[in-house]
Amino acid sequence: MQTWSLVSVCVLLGVVVRWGVSLNSYSGAGKPPMYGDYEAQRHWQEVTYNLPVQEWYFNTTENDLNYWGLDYPPLTAYHSLICAYIAKIINPEWVELHKSRGYESPAHKLFMRATVLVADLLIYIPAVVLYCLYLTDGSSKKKVSTLFCFLLYPGLILIDYGHFQYNGVSLGFALWGVLALGLGWDAFGSMAFCLALNYKQMELYHALPFFCYLLGKCIKLGPMGRGFFLLVRIAATVLVTFALCWLPFLSDPSQALQVVRRIFPVARGLFEDKVANTWCSLNILIKIRSILSSDSQIYLRLLMKPTFWQFKLALANSSLAFFLFSYQVHEKSILLAALPVCLLLSDLPLTVIWFLQASTFSMLPLFLKDGLLVPYVVTSLAFLFFSIYLLSALEHCSEEELRLGAYHKLLFFLPKLDLACIVRWKFYISVAAMAGLSIVSVALVPPPHLPDLFPVLVSTTGFLHFLGTFIYFNIVQFSGPPSRKNQKKND
Repeated sequence: MQTWSLVSVCVLLGVVVRWGVSLNSYSGAGKPPMYGDYEAQRHWQEVTYNLPVQEWYFNTTENDLNYWGLDYPPLTAYHSLICAYIAKIINPEWVELHKSRGYESPAHKLFMRATVLVADLLIYIPAVVLYCLYLTDGSSKKKVSTLFCFLLYPGLILIDYGHFQYNGVSLGFALWGVLALGLGWDAFGSMAFCLALNYKQMELYHALPFFCYLLGKCIKLGPMGRGFFLLVRIAATVLVTFALCWLPFLSDPSQALQVVRRIFPVARGLFEDKVANTWCSLNILIKIRSILSSDSQIYLRLLMKPTFWQFKLALANSSLAFFLFSYQVHEKSILLAALPVCLLLSDLPLTVIWFLQASTFSMLPLFLKDGLLVPYVVTSLAFLFFSIYLLSALEHCSEEELRLGAYHKLLFFLPKLDLACIVRWKFYISVAAMAGLSIVSVALVPPPHLPDLFPVLVSTTGFLHFLGTFIYFNIVQFSGPPSRKNQKKND
């Protein structure tokens, strides 16, 4: 009973922080003619409510795809339609065809912010609570602490409640998938992840670990026995879920093809704005158009050894690999890597806190553009303080707890080093550098001939953090599971 009381307090505090951030500005506020993501979400409500489903993804006289045309899978469109029906009841002007373009008012802002919070309360937050209580090791106190830090992650809060998006829906569905697989509910987990994919196509970042883990489990159970029946059950679940999501578009192949073209617009560039991935960082010196990255060993290991620990690490490594090396990346895509990294909060607290802080920092140019400096500073400092304090991150950072043993083997040619001490100092220097760059980005004006100096420095710094984390998680993945001794020590 006491645990659930603490859980309720954590959820309440998480909601308060979210609503506090929502009182600030949003993407494209008062900036015609295109405005920003806030207007995009409002416009999708306008389109889905007023036009037949056959026209949602087509360029017509009533639907100008050049003005925030729908470019997400059908589940996003259905969500927009539900919101539109509620908006129509409250104020028809909010979704009036053509005339509502660029509509802004305090009442409408309140409505839009409320739709994000309701979606989180229904999908994302329950999944976080159940994951932290049932799939993390340690005492009740540690589980509640992990939950609070998970809910306090500033990157997701600032994007969904500041900038304005519904990332909590797709990430929430993905987390329900992880939760279900962790509890042995494979068919339900498959359905939940299919819903995530049908809400945002970027969930493909997580697709290979899900596929390999489930296939590996089927192989482990026996391809001609229980494993075969599990494979059939999963396949049927996936097919039925996709068929239901795409049902309105399946009667006409051209409809389905147009939806696919909209959600995979390969004509766009390699990256957008200044993103902390490989392409943008290397593009400072050279222009890069195509390099292929392979994580095949990770997936092969997951197929051969489908444990939940390997699955969580594969999710983190896969999403980081996609972010660092994939085509057409936006800075907000780091949230797709942040979710699986959050799953490791109780296992590798210092590394995870470090990464989550860096991921929030990497989106600083976007936050400054949206007028979110104050919530960025407040949420980042709050997360850093509470996560380090509640999870005792700086106290539990020995070489064994940080899983640095493999580094001694890799650096055998060097004298024996105190790697734990080096990691702590790197963490301090990193936090100082991020704080310094944040201050400089706000306080100084870049030279006229280098207008993008500070965004490029931010993206390069973020890239170095992400690359280091990616290398670290890959080494951990091939080092074996955490020992029970370490877990008890962390409690």
